[in-house]
Amino acid sequence: MGLFGRQSTESAATASSSVSSMSPRRSHQDTSPDSHRGRFFNSRRNESPATTASISNGSMKHSNSVLHRSGFHREDPTIAAAREQVNLAEGAERAADKALVAARQAVKDAREHVKRLEKEAAEEARLAKIKQDQAASISKRAKPLGRHG
Repeated sequence: MGLFGRQSTESAATASSSVSSMSPRRSHQDTSPDSHRGRFFNSRRNESPATTASISNGSMKHSNSVLHRSGFHREDPTIAAAREQVNLAEGAERAADKALVAARQAVKDAREHVKRLEKEAAEEARLAKIKQDQAASISKRAKPLGRHG
């Protein structure tokens, strides 16, 4: 066995050429236990699915970074500044979303108000037309009056 769980270089070269032509390539979705064999950066090889799920959910916290191994626990100032900028941008985006919702509601309210005004104006115009017709009718009746005078 070699360094990465493979055979020696001579037999590996001949085996890999014959194996690669006969065996199908593994996809990224292959989750069988053998699919992790031979991967250089596979750190979760011996973990159970429950442990893997809890680690991926963030319930287990452990750090393998170089900074934490050396005992250096402070965050780099440029990283902290970048994180702060992202936080501020997210807050500004949330505020902009709220303002957009408020603006859309204001536009909707204004349109409804204009429609109400148009309906009121149309009703007032209808009533004014009726009043005008009635006044014209009365005026016609009043024209013949005063002949005797």
